[in-house]
Amino acid sequence: MHRKAAQRIPMTQSQSRPIVIFDTTLRDGEQSPGCSMNLEEKLEVAQALVDLGVDVMEAGFPIASPGDFEAVREIANTVRGTTICGLARCNEKDIDRAWEALKGAPDARIHVFLATSAIHREFKLKMSKDEIVQRAVDSVKRAKSYCDNIEFSPEDAARTEPDFLCQVVEAAIAAGATTVNIPDTVGYATPSHYGGVIKNLKNRVPNIDKAVISVHCHNDLGLAVANSLAAVENGAGQIECTINGIGERAGNCSLEEVVMAMRTRADYYHATTAIRTQRLVPTSRLLSNITGVQVQRNKAIVGRNAFAHEAGIHQDGMLKERTTYEIMRPEDVGFTQTDLVLGKHSGRAALADRAQALGYHLTGDHLQDVFDEFKKLADKKKEVYDADIAALIEKQMTVAEDQWQLVAYEVHAVGGGEPKVSIALQHAGKEVRKTVTGGDGPLDALFRAIEEITGTSVVVRDFRVHSVTRGQDAQGESTIEVEREGRVYRGRGVSTDTVEAATLAFINAVNRAAAGGGQPATGPRPDMV
Repeated sequence: MHRKAAQRIPMTQSQSRPIVIFDTTLRDGEQSPGCSMNLEEKLEVAQALVDLGVDVMEAGFPIASPGDFEAVREIANTVRGTTICGLARCNEKDIDRAWEALKGAPDARIHVFLATSAIHREFKLKMSKDEIVQRAVDSVKRAKSYCDNIEFSPEDAARTEPDFLCQVVEAAIAAGATTVNIPDTVGYATPSHYGGVIKNLKNRVPNIDKAVISVHCHNDLGLAVANSLAAVENGAGQIECTINGIGERAGNCSLEEVVMAMRTRADYYHATTAIRTQRLVPTSRLLSNITGVQVQRNKAIVGRNAFAHEAGIHQDGMLKERTTYEIMRPEDVGFTQTDLVLGKHSGRAALADRAQALGYHLTGDHLQDVFDEFKKLADKKKEVYDADIAALIEKQMTVAEDQWQLVAYEVHAVGGGEPKVSIALQHAGKEVRKTVTGGDGPLDALFRAIEEITGTSVVVRDFRVHSVTRGQDAQGESTIEVEREGRVYRGRGVSTDTVEAATLAFINAVNRAAAGGGQPATGPRPDMV
């Protein structure tokens, strides 16, 4: 059935349309190589997303692994203030497993997906069009038997034949889908093409008004944000996105970019969101610290240079009138005028308050542990910055009582001579010491000593050190990726001593390797929307 194309009617600001923000950082974002998170880290990010104001949080893919299932279940049971969503393929086991994980959430959504494009039908599914439609209908109905809030995604929709896409979407809505997501799974679409796909669905699917049209765009051509905005122009009511744009391959639509585009150009898009934009930078920093994946300096909205001006002409204009060269206020996205907030005379309450402003929730023993480390740092540094505080918190998050912890170390190295290192580690209350001579420098010797003490042998794949803040007394942050038995583990360490930072990062990575469950060395998990 065809419907007459609706005319675009100019809207006033008061007529702005609400857009649902569906955050998939914990699902699609976490699939990104190097971005895997443990349960505690996922809960920290989940709470930050609630504070940010996301409408729907896709907590994971429950059937993908026992870890994914436990994370979704824990988030569903404990996190409040948003809809908790779990992903499932269009089969009974996936859907049943998703509901088992989600059933503790007061507001749950099951998200089922099935590929529809010709290339996926032929080479992946080996299914006919009629079989795909029937599988989609059966799966939506099964999910609907568990909860009312059901999302259906025809995977690779942007490359699916328009007539067949309309047929599948209509059937899914008739079966009970309340949201139909139109994924550009491989980032193939362009804004005019993708906007046309959404417009075609609006015009041709007779029951389209009974569901929200969602969009899920990948960034393979750098067009994920542009495509999502084009979809909003043509009637989409939900955007699926991630913090910092992390995700499979080149990533997903960046939440901070698409939200601020609609806010800054409200005169054009006539769309609003419930996002508390002042939380964008703190949430971005939290995710970067947890994953170890740093945001490029010139990234829009949350990059360190996003509101920096060096050119003389720009500086002159800014001094005369800020809006000459800034279309947004840095305060509106969470940047502060000054980064210096606390000193050695500050108390626990001030630290907890500042930590919350940075996107962390500190209570009880965790607050005390961070506060003790903060006092030590404040005695070493003249100035303590937000980034220092975030680094301290992340450092504490990587330590558990049942893991190896650094007690002390000594390094003796003379140019041209063999290094000699002594290190003491503690595990479950027991201290073990080791001395190693030789190796390719003091760090290599330290790493070998740690491997011998812990009994865990790894191969270093990546090693980076950078300054957390500024100044000669800045803390150094070390990030190390190691491989063990075909899986990759990431460690992070922070200290004003860069050798100590590297040692802490290696111990953190070895602890994770010993615990198992890292990212496959061959890349992300397959078969995802």
